[in-house]
Amino acid sequence: MYKAITITRGSAGWGGPLTMKPTEKRNKVVSVTGGGIHPVAAKIAEMTGATAIDGFSTGVPDDEIMVVVIDCGGTARCGVYPKKKLFTVNLTAVGQSGPLAKFITEDLYVSDVTENCISYADDSEVTVSKVEQPESAEKAPKTKAQARAELEQMNAGKKKNIITRMGIGVGAVVNKFYQAGRETIDMTIKNILPFMAFVSMILGIIQASGIGDVIANTISPIASTLPGMIVISIVCALPFLSPILGPGAVIAQVVGSLLGVQIGLGNIPPQYALPALFAIDAQVGADFVPVGLSLGEAEPETIELGVPAVLYSRLITGPLAVVIAYVFSIGLYA
Repeated sequence: MYKAITITRGSAGWGGPLTMKPTEKRNKVVSVTGGGIHPVAAKIAEMTGATAIDGFSTGVPDDEIMVVVIDCGGTARCGVYPKKKLFTVNLTAVGQSGPLAKFITEDLYVSDVTENCISYADDSEVTVSKVEQPESAEKAPKTKAQARAELEQMNAGKKKNIITRMGIGVGAVVNKFYQAGRETIDMTIKNILPFMAFVSMILGIIQASGIGDVIANTISPIASTLPGMIVISIVCALPFLSPILGPGAVIAQVVGSLLGVQIGLGNIPPQYALPALFAIDAQVGADFVPVGLSLGEAEPETIELGVPAVLYSRLITGPLAVVIAYVFSIGLYA
């Protein structure tokens, strides 16, 4: 018998609370966290009577998903499932972030969730997923396409003079530039500036704590040779490790900042900057593979085969990219 639960945000989280209960059709808890089914997903399934599914190994149709558990650090995965109107539980403390931030709403999304954030609830408190809410055709708002079609039908047969056509054309161009500017400013404030602050903090910690000297003596010998770079790329691309290192590209950001400081200090030759970039980025996006296939409306069988195929291919393309980058870096800083 299915039971209802309430999931609240953690101390540093955002969104929620989400109260839900499985149905005969929508009874899957999908864990897209890498490394199997996360304990939070397992507890949600145990308390509700739903079935926990590893999203990296098994594809699940959207209409069978009750809730998705992710560990996204603020990139696309945060908004992919809310965009589909699916309940989303993020294990990290991330709010409205990423290119799909506008789809992340408090009634669909909650973050910084731990096992202690889950409790039983009364059936009367259950929130019906927006995917399942029937909408009356009469009350449903018109889409842009419908409104445009009605406007074209109203103006059919009416000839516009040249002044009217020029005004419409200029207005359309101005509106596009205005919208582009607004989205640019919004993305800069929400994504670029926080990243710049993060990098500044990392650099400050490195310089003030003496970590730079430790890195110079340990990482520098590895990162200043081609075989060392290849080893780094292979480790980052290991199929059981890359989905864990991938979320938010945090590992790549941190290591990139560390290597950048060492290159600036002269401990690592500058010609290794490009190979290093590909070496530490071998795992980036590995956590997004099942989400990307799902966005492409791939069949569950395609997702089951496609995810391991992509992850294993990184073991080949990762080191190969390092070698190619090394070749192209020859003489680049001479």
